[in-house]
Amino acid sequence: MSRTLDHLLDQNVAWAVGKTRDDPAYFRRMAEQQRPSYLWIGCSDSRVTANDVLGLDPGEVFVHRNIANIVHTSDLNILSVLEFAIEHLEVEHIIVCGHYGCGGVRRALAVERGAMLDHWLQPITMLYRKHRDTFESLASDEMKLDRLCELNIEMQVRRIAATPIVENAWGRGQNLHLHGWIYAIHDGFLRDLGPHLSSTEQRDTLCSIDERVRNPAEPVSALRRQAIDAFAAALPGSLGLDGCGYSECRHDPDNRS
Repeated sequence: MSRTLDHLLDQNVAWAVGKTRDDPAYFRRMAEQQRPSYLWIGCSDSRVTANDVLGLDPGEVFVHRNIANIVHTSDLNILSVLEFAIEHLEVEHIIVCGHYGCGGVRRALAVERGAMLDHWLQPITMLYRKHRDTFESLASDEMKLDRLCELNIEMQVRRIAATPIVENAWGRGQNLHLHGWIYAIHDGFLRDLGPHLSSTEQRDTLCSIDERVRNPAEPVSALRRQAIDAFAAALPGSLGLDGCGYSECRHDPDNRS
């Protein structure tokens, strides 16, 4: 058997020894039954790992990843993850988190077409084609890509909210909240995008994703949220929710704070 990956096994030894040295109880805790509060549905991109981005230990977040963080309601893999997370782990929060500059979303914009990959990306491609004129009116290819990355996240949150698994959980009064976030690789900050849904009623009052193409939400980092909250406290009633249940901030495609 080839031993060309021995360097990875050696790194594993160094990692395990280091963890035990810094925290003797670390692996005993990891061996206990996991009870995470969060399900993270993210992109397979190797630069975006949930535990690192959130600053959480393994066992604190349940993770599903695929190319471009897409939710296909015919995908038994993600449906099984949803069912296990909601009905067995009883997570309280499901986070759909994509990232700017996503290679999968970029592929959905490409002219060339293949087989399996482009079938997987078809929901994004169809959204882009339907609103091509709107996307093409943006000032740069980067802005077009980033806007589609944002819309893709919003679309997947809505798809999760429409699954019978989530509907049943809400119907029986389970405490379950859906969130849409986006991550910027260039600075390491997560940005709150929305929508945030906790019931079928909230889901059913959302405006359409087509309306979101025309009136985009603004992703907001925790740093900016703190500034907004401070401003709102100083001027009560100055901020609120728009007609879709998102923070009422005007979208600025050049704003990455």
